[in-house]
Amino acid sequence: MSDRSHETKYIFVTGGVVSSLGKGIAGASLGRLLKERGLRVTLQKFDPYINVDPGTLSPFQHGEVFVTDDGAETDLDLGHYERFIDASLTQANNITTGRIYSDVIARERRGDYLGSTVQVVPHITDHIKGAIRRLSDEHDVVITEIGGTVGDIESLPFLEAIRQFRQEVGRENALFVHLTLVPYIAAAGELKTKPTQHSVRELMQIGIQPDIVICRTEHPLDDDIRRKIALFTNVPMDGVVEARDVETIYEVPIELRRQRLDDVVVRMLGLQLPDPDLGPWRDMVNRIKTPGSGRVRIAVVGKYTELIDSYKSVQEALIHGGIANDVKVDIDWISSEHFDDGAGVERLRKYDGLLIPGGFGPRGVEGMLQAIRWARENRMPFFGICLGLQCAVIEFARNVCGLEDSDSFEFKEESKDPVICLMDSQLQVTTKGGTMRLGAYPARLRQGTRAAEIYGSGEISERHRHRFEVNNEYRPLLEEHGLVISGTSPDEGLVEMIELPDHPWFVACQFHPELKSRPMRPAPLFASFIQAAAQHVWPTNEVESSAAAGD
Repeated sequence: MSDRSHETKYIFVTGGVVSSLGKGIAGASLGRLLKERGLRVTLQKFDPYINVDPGTLSPFQHGEVFVTDDGAETDLDLGHYERFIDASLTQANNITTGRIYSDVIARERRGDYLGSTVQVVPHITDHIKGAIRRLSDEHDVVITEIGGTVGDIESLPFLEAIRQFRQEVGRENALFVHLTLVPYIAAAGELKTKPTQHSVRELMQIGIQPDIVICRTEHPLDDDIRRKIALFTNVPMDGVVEARDVETIYEVPIELRRQRLDDVVVRMLGLQLPDPDLGPWRDMVNRIKTPGSGRVRIAVVGKYTELIDSYKSVQEALIHGGIANDVKVDIDWISSEHFDDGAGVERLRKYDGLLIPGGFGPRGVEGMLQAIRWARENRMPFFGICLGLQCAVIEFARNVCGLEDSDSFEFKEESKDPVICLMDSQLQVTTKGGTMRLGAYPARLRQGTRAAEIYGSGEISERHRHRFEVNNEYRPLLEEHGLVISGTSPDEGLVEMIELPDHPWFVACQFHPELKSRPMRPAPLFASFIQAAAQHVWPTNEVESSAAAGD
């Protein structure tokens, strides 16, 4: 609705009962439906923790750090937002309590409040409302997810801010969507609505009456259950929406459309819009659920495999690569520590491709090196990302160039051959948060390389998150032994991509291509990697010996 003949509409998504119900997916799915109806949509996440951003959080606690083009380290839900609405977000789309308080305290120190006593209301809540309004100019709809659950002390300033916000913009311009749980009690053989009733009651005590209740449930909600929820939560019947688990998260918009959630939202916001065209989206989902060209097995050997959310964008980008090749991608998450002493690396013979993702610190690196060497020597498709590139360079330097003590300065400062070193721009950095090489940077690809062929271009832009890089002093030696530096920064000062031309598919990149991959526009490197994995065939005698060994 580019004529801007109407006011911006706002949708706030809250959650109750328990965390991890899927507010991010619900909000992103609604965003997709509204975009398909012609609206310019953006999504925003408010996180209640006091960290300024997730950049210093352990991946075991909070999953991956999603990096935007403008260099913001954000919550992983922003990855879902980008993938569903196919738009690049910014620092303005993820706000934490830490950033809000930091900004307000800085303003107080400057004297901006002219001697006023600085309080949560109005100063903190005003700052939160300002963060919402900053997104309104270029969008028809702003969907804001409030992290945590209703009842959390940390979330209260955000809930108070959105309560005030609706009063200010008018009920016709804002609505509240509450995601809650309707558990099934096996002993009673019943779905129980009481947790939902209590959650909504808690929200209403804060002054927020939800307009729509989305119910996560393992079983269908019959009309009696819906009627009961509607009665006790003051929500219309068509505003009680069922959200059951589906085979793929990309099916959620289709399920919400089936229940006409977007129709309810459009009606409540006073809009008149055409129905969405989900044809291409349905085709994409069908390719995930019923691929026509078989399946491939990918081993992801990493440091944080105990929590798959640590590699959420990698997981989704592999699925996108499967969509591009009409194959199903089966992913096994393997801790690199299993291979630290070299034992068990033969188990990789069960797979069609090996991916080494990013990470920090020395733990499990030796196992990554063992896995990479096995893939290189056995001509197995290999894809390295960030730390994966650095490990590939170390392995090549040790086992092909003969530099037995080669290592990364990050892992072994006393190494005789630090083939991976700290970037010059990082030498004077003493703080951790937001100080890495972050965001989108351009790269140039060498003509005639696999990298240039994959991208179909000599210049690309990808997102980065790292402090260490290939040591330029060793580039001539690496290239002399056959390693091709296929991508560099425009000034050729930083190595961005490497590959082995005499290998079926051995490519690594310093950047994170998974961050820009979308289901309808898979990242080129992932699409090519999955294509290589789908075409990979082990020699018959090796397959037979593997089967005899019980693999």
